[in-house]
Amino acid sequence: MTSALPSGVQGLLAAQAIAETKARYCRFIDTKQWERLPSLFTADCRFEGLGSAPAGADVATFVKGVSTRLAPTISVHHCHMPEIRFLSDAHARVTWAMEDYVEWTDGSSARETPGSRGFRGYGHYEEEYRLDSGAWKICFLRLTRLRIDPVDAAQPPALMGQRQATPAWPDA
Repeated sequence: MTSALPSGVQGLLAAQAIAETKARYCRFIDTKQWERLPSLFTADCRFEGLGSAPAGADVATFVKGVSTRLAPTISVHHCHMPEIRFLSDAHARVTWAMEDYVEWTDGSSARETPGSRGFRGYGHYEEEYRLDSGAWKICFLRLTRLRIDPVDAAQPPALMGQRQATPAWPDA
C-alpha cells in the first residue's frame, strides 16, 4: 500500500517545514550550536561527501567531525532554491543549491586549503527527509561541490559582525 502524496495546503506546509529544517541546519552550524544539531536528523541518518565525516557516517560521527573541523572558523552557509519531491506523505527527496564560506581564524587553514585563509564553495545538497514524531528530519545528506575558490591569505581578516546571533532565536 502506498501513501498519498501531500498536496494543496498540506503539501505547502510540509515543504515549508522541510525548508525550516534546512534553515536550522545552516544556522546551527554557523552559530556553532553543536548540541542542537543532532535534533535535525533521524537516528539512522547517513552522510556522504563531507570533509568532516567519512561516507556512511552516522549522526554522532558527523556532529563530532563538523564541530571539530569548524570550531576555529567563521562560516556562512546559504541554501536556496529547493527542489522538493514527495515520495510519500512522510518521505521527501530534496536538492538545495548551496554556497558556503569558511575562514579559519586560528591559522590552521594550511592543512585544509594550503596558501589560503579558507574557501568559498558552491554546489548542491542532495537530501532525503522523513516525517519523524511529527517533525521533518534529514535522513540522508550528501554534499556535492561544483567549485571551490580559496580565500587569499593576503586578504584582510574578516571582521566579526556588529551583533552576534542570538542562539535560541526564534525559539526564545
